[in-house]
Amino acid sequence: MPNPPSADGNIPIHVAFIMDGNGRWAQKQGLPRVAGHEVGVQCIQRVLETLGALGVKFVTLYAFSTENWGRPQDEVDGIMDVFSEAVANQTQALHEKNVRIVHVGRTENLHPDLNNAVAEAQRLTSNNTGITLNVAFDYGGRAEILEAVRRIIEDGVNVDTIDEELFSQYLFTAHCPDPDLIIRTGGEHRISNFLLWQSAYSEMYHTSTLWPDLQPDEITQALQSFGSRRRRYGALNPEDQFPDGADEAKPIQE
Repeated sequence: MPNPPSADGNIPIHVAFIMDGNGRWAQKQGLPRVAGHEVGVQCIQRVLETLGALGVKFVTLYAFSTENWGRPQDEVDGIMDVFSEAVANQTQALHEKNVRIVHVGRTENLHPDLNNAVAEAQRLTSNNTGITLNVAFDYGGRAEILEAVRRIIEDGVNVDTIDEELFSQYLFTAHCPDPDLIIRTGGEHRISNFLLWQSAYSEMYHTSTLWPDLQPDEITQALQSFGSRRRRYGALNPEDQFPDGADEAKPIQE
């Protein structure tokens, strides 16, 4: 697969996905919603292979949010079973491809089978040096921030030493850089409580494609879009300056 052409050749280091549309995909096929989740997990290796070939180093998948516990119990149980089986069955193949698997989120509410499978996947792949796959399961951005605050207090950290860098070390994602690009499938345009702290300057890419239908060509298209953008991080690039102080009268565009 060729590298995607872009204005400046930039490839994101960290790409995160809001994997939306599994249930709708299943309903369109006349199948139960859990069948969409089964097909959805089968897409993960395809996504990893595509991004790995393009040079991406970190991938985060929003698999199950803290709010998803409010879904019907049979669907929640089905999702737990699907992911338990997927982690157990796919870990060895990912390990052989040098993928490092990291769980991002809480563990205390996970079903025992899933908790055990995730723990074993992390143990087996902990020393791998290829692409890092963050699986955000029972994850919520607000809950993550609250947990970080609690841990900082518990550790007795001097308030005068707390800055953004220190705070980031108390997040579930302390092992990786913030996402450069967040891709949301399924047509919605919400962040849905995902990586709230980390996404401050992430670029967004929205597609109406449902997660099970996401193909390498559209992933490449998303990276092309990313590469064509100028990331200002709240400031102005020299070429964006206006003569005679005109920039002072206009809002800064991020």
